[in-house]
Amino acid sequence: MAMAASYKVVLGSIAFAIFWVLAVFPAVPFLPVGRTAGSMLGAMLMVLFRVITPDDAYAAIDLPILGLLFGTMVVSVYLERADMFKYLGKLLSWKSKGPKDLLCRICLISAISSALFTNDTSCVILTEFVLKIARQHNLPPHPFLLALASSANIGSSATPIGNPQNLVIAVQSKISFGGFVTGILPAMLVGVFVNALILLIMFWRLLSVQKDEEDATSDVVGEDDVNSHRFSPATMSHLSSLNFEEILDPLSSPSHINGNSTHIDTLRNRVNAVNHDEIERATDGSIGSGRVSNASKEAANEIPSTESFEVQNSEQKESKKERLKNKLWKAGVYLITIGMLVALLMGLNMSWTAITAALALVVLDFKDARPCLEKVSYSLLIFFCGMFITVEGFNKTGIPNTLWNLMEPYAKIDHVSGIAVLAIVILVLSNFASNVPTVLLLGGRVAASAAAISASEEKKAWLILAWVSTVAGNLSLLGSAANLIVCEQAHRAPNLGYTLSFWNHLKFGLPSTLIVTAIAGEQEQRGEKRFREIEHKNDLECRPNSRAVQSNQRLSSSTLEGASPSSLNEKKLACIKTVA
Repeated sequence: MAMAASYKVVLGSIAFAIFWVLAVFPAVPFLPVGRTAGSMLGAMLMVLFRVITPDDAYAAIDLPILGLLFGTMVVSVYLERADMFKYLGKLLSWKSKGPKDLLCRICLISAISSALFTNDTSCVILTEFVLKIARQHNLPPHPFLLALASSANIGSSATPIGNPQNLVIAVQSKISFGGFVTGILPAMLVGVFVNALILLIMFWRLLSVQKDEEDATSDVVGEDDVNSHRFSPATMSHLSSLNFEEILDPLSSPSHINGNSTHIDTLRNRVNAVNHDEIERATDGSIGSGRVSNASKEAANEIPSTESFEVQNSEQKESKKERLKNKLWKAGVYLITIGMLVALLMGLNMSWTAITAALALVVLDFKDARPCLEKVSYSLLIFFCGMFITVEGFNKTGIPNTLWNLMEPYAKIDHVSGIAVLAIVILVLSNFASNVPTVLLLGGRVAASAAAISASEEKKAWLILAWVSTVAGNLSLLGSAANLIVCEQAHRAPNLGYTLSFWNHLKFGLPSTLIVTAIAGEQEQRGEKRFREIEHKNDLECRPNSRAVQSNQRLSSSTLEGASPSSLNEKKLACIKTVA
């Protein structure tokens, strides 16, 4: 693709630069409008500058990716309501054998949950749990927060639904869900193990410090702590607990009680006066009347006690029904989620599978779905729409294609050096321009270059792009949205606030990213090599038989003419024996 007109190149570069600044630095002083508004601004400028036409802008929006993203977010919301993440939080400290065991457990649980529920969701939920466990065990939260964020990024690479860039790659490459998982899962497992090992080496002394005796009994996160975290959509306003109680029970409000105190005292005086007159009228020897009065008192006391007993029984029955109903609903949510994963592994359309699962959960809930749908991050969907248009406009300028043509001869993935060059480029761009724009800019070009070698190399190129662009998020604090989520959640946590600085993250992120990328990439290369050897061996075993069949077919066709039936049958038998 040749370079566009000069004015389109200049104006398109300006629009993309504005998008990039606001995407990487959403609170920039001169225009603190955020990432979502920044992506829409970049898209609008691309159309206003006539770099891209309005029709091309609409066509650039990838609806399958948006549908898959929306469906997975809705499923995550219902899984949160079904206490899936509460159980994951409990697993973090269940029978923990010390700080090192806790660190490894955080790495494993974070990686698995991110592969199934996206890395951003896992970080939103698990950050506060990690802080509470660190507080209970009197441990520094720094290594555990790094373990959570880095393992979430690595684990999310294993599935197309693990992170946004994988969604883009899965839809554009048309790689099946099962093919994607089998291609990256070995590298993911090795990456999680190596990442945990690096964390243990770097923080071994810090994790070896014994906790105080007063904290020795705090081995498990309390039930209240586990249940305290819930998604709270920013668009909803909540009443304070005091106001809410006053609305539900106005009789219990302090103003109402003070306003009627005089009336209550008057009633008490009247009751006391009546009882005093009755006592004076009663004689000391009236045993019968005393028995009657006692019987009447017992009867009066028995009536309210029976009624209260019946009320308690009815409440217990209702609570049992509610608990049973809640358990059945949770089981239904889990079954629908498992069904969605099975359908994805079977190769069904990923977008419609996720949307179908989301709607099935809405119907199963049998309630107004608005509270759950309000928790979906629509700003993220709008951000993707603006980003699709902005990146497509930047592609129209011809700048990305020109740069790729200069780099392509050195980034051939059929050589180790080419893979290293490609990985370095992806690492740098993912931290410079974010991972999703990097995938949008490089994906088609890398795949086309690999397809010129072979079809298997094309799939390999997509998987390398998915792996490196995801792990690249661990390099710096700004490299991944999951890192920023952990940082912000930890800073805002009530009574648990902790600030994870940029340099503290970089000290761990830089060596971890380079080592994990290299070692896990080598593991992926070995797996690909073994797969090719098996495929080649099977091909060699099949070739002699095919050659024998072809020669026998030629022999039989040449002897058909002028042959008697008996001789023809004998030759057919000889051909069959030769093939066998």
